[in-house]
Amino acid sequence: MRYRLCAGPVDPSIEWVSTLVTVKRIANRPRDYVRVAGPDAEEFLQRMVSNDVAEAPCEALLLTPKARVIAPLVVVRRAPDDFLLLTEPGLGEIVSATLLRARFAAKVEIELEQHRSAIVFGNGEGIPAAAYGEPAREVVDADVEPTLSDEELERMRIETGTPAWGSEIDDTILPAEAGLDETHVSFTKGCYPGQEPIARLRHRGKVNRSLRALVVDSAQPGDEIRHGEKIVGRVTSAVNGRALGYVRVDVPEDAELQVGTDAKTGRLASP
Repeated sequence: MRYRLCAGPVDPSIEWVSTLVTVKRIANRPRDYVRVAGPDAEEFLQRMVSNDVAEAPCEALLLTPKARVIAPLVVVRRAPDDFLLLTEPGLGEIVSATLLRARFAAKVEIELEQHRSAIVFGNGEGIPAAAYGEPAREVVDADVEPTLSDEELERMRIETGTPAWGSEIDDTILPAEAGLDETHVSFTKGCYPGQEPIARLRHRGKVNRSLRALVVDSAQPGDEIRHGEKIVGRVTSAVNGRALGYVRVDVPEDAELQVGTDAKTGRLASP
């Protein structure tokens, strides 16, 4: 499906059509999809998610009142009162159920939809995808076939330092620890669940750990990261030569680290 990228009113006469994209570097992007539509759709989403949906397409979070992540989202506006939420595989029903519980008298329809997403590298039409370190966009229901493997796409994500659901993002992390407050949060919009702890941490506090990329020959998720005799973090994702992990913020940038039970030498990659 073809989506406009600019914010603002959408001409309801626009017909959203499948479009053929002729490029060489394409990867599958598994997703679940939730439709939120109706006269109150924009207002409802503004009070439910962490980013300003008036600027859609945008990344956002669905949070608990304590700012724990329920689901990461990409919010796409298909028409003035019709939004499509792109989330991670297996989270569509959770997103739908969470929104339905909060709907009350809002005039919105919330339902799962079936689509197919792909990441297309290079400039062009589609939903901006910043997770892979180079220009890319996500296209929905486009007539394309993958030319990159899942492993190749995962390497690009890890080398870019982008957190992923189930690896770096779950209900135990704070958005600021993963850097999501910089990409998925508006600090100028109205209230939403989790807003108060996110704002308080940004303006009055600090995190004790943050997501960092590490240069290391090899590692496995769950490997301990040590600085001297002290455990300072754990690996969350890894490919040959690079890993991601949450590391204490007091670790010096030039520290020599030991990773895993065989104490492989590693170091923090440049931010």
